[in-house]
Amino acid sequence: MRLRFMARWAGLDETGRGKYATETMSGTDKKQAERQSYNRASPDPAKLAEGIRAGNRTALARAITLVESSRADHQDIAQKLLAMLLPETGKAVRLGLSGAPGVGKSTFTEAFGQYLTGQGHKVAVLAIDPSSARTGGSILGDKTRMELLARDPNAFIRPSPSGGTLGGVARRTREAMLLTEAAGYDVVIVETVGVGQSETAVAEMVDMFLLLLSPGGGDELQGIKRGIMELADLIVVNKADGALIPAATRAQMEYKTALHLMKPKSAAWTPSVLLASALKGEGLSDIWEAAQQHHKAMAEAGELHRLRAAQAQAWMWTEIREGLFSALKTDKKAAKLLPELEADVAEGRATPTAAAKRLLGLVLGDRREG
Repeated sequence: MRLRFMARWAGLDETGRGKYATETMSGTDKKQAERQSYNRASPDPAKLAEGIRAGNRTALARAITLVESSRADHQDIAQKLLAMLLPETGKAVRLGLSGAPGVGKSTFTEAFGQYLTGQGHKVAVLAIDPSSARTGGSILGDKTRMELLARDPNAFIRPSPSGGTLGGVARRTREAMLLTEAAGYDVVIVETVGVGQSETAVAEMVDMFLLLLSPGGGDELQGIKRGIMELADLIVVNKADGALIPAATRAQMEYKTALHLMKPKSAAWTPSVLLASALKGEGLSDIWEAAQQHHKAMAEAGELHRLRAAQAQAWMWTEIREGLFSALKTDKKAAKLLPELEADVAEGRATPTAAAKRLLGLVLGDRREG
């Protein structure tokens, strides 16, 4: 056996030897070699794209790490990868989920995700965690709070630190969403940090925005910003079980009344209020049916295409703003002038607007025509 191996090895060039070595590897060895190729400092974008199209979870996780990285070389690879995969994106139902802390977002997401995989869907959950002020990493670890879904072969969970991003949505969540779609996940759920004025960013990147509420009724309604209610395509009153059923039913009626006083986001869809118990797995089929009806109504009216087009344009302008701000912070001339401008503004010698114009003029040059 060894002599036959040596004879064949001697007759192969370097490429052939690599192929022969791969063919003779055990299953475990192949997985390890595959993981190592994806986890190199500068992985091949074409190889990553191939792995993602095949549904390889290691390749998908590595790709999301690249798009989240602030390193310039990683960003170059990530953008090449996204360009390769763009034709495979856009086929999933994109759902956003937000709600006040303690309403049971992670419990609901796990139960809903398990329901969907049980129906034959592939589900990706992009769970945005609060960031540690010290390390910038995730604090709560949504993957550890959704253990059953994390073990489901048809589900993919990616917790990402919010990084202090306005809206509680990690800056690269949009790109992570495209990657999961290219990997064949037909339902993508973006679970956000909490609810508040800054949390509405999730509504600007998904097809349907779900607002999860607890049976607090009128008291909770007073604490919810009107703007959040106006963004909701569907309101779900969670924890509608046991002794809380009467309170949940009352809350449902109060939220329905509140919605009637608000103008719908789209003429193609009227938001509704549903009851659910994530703990008991009740009401999940109704929520999925509503999501499908919303997707169909929006698509038939042409609203879905227009919505996604507007979201893509808004995404572009967000990248332009953040790119300019990043360039401004790293400019040497700006760094030298900035302390002087800050002192002038603090002492009242210059207005903030005048100081900002002076800084921008220095970095971008005077664009005024003579």
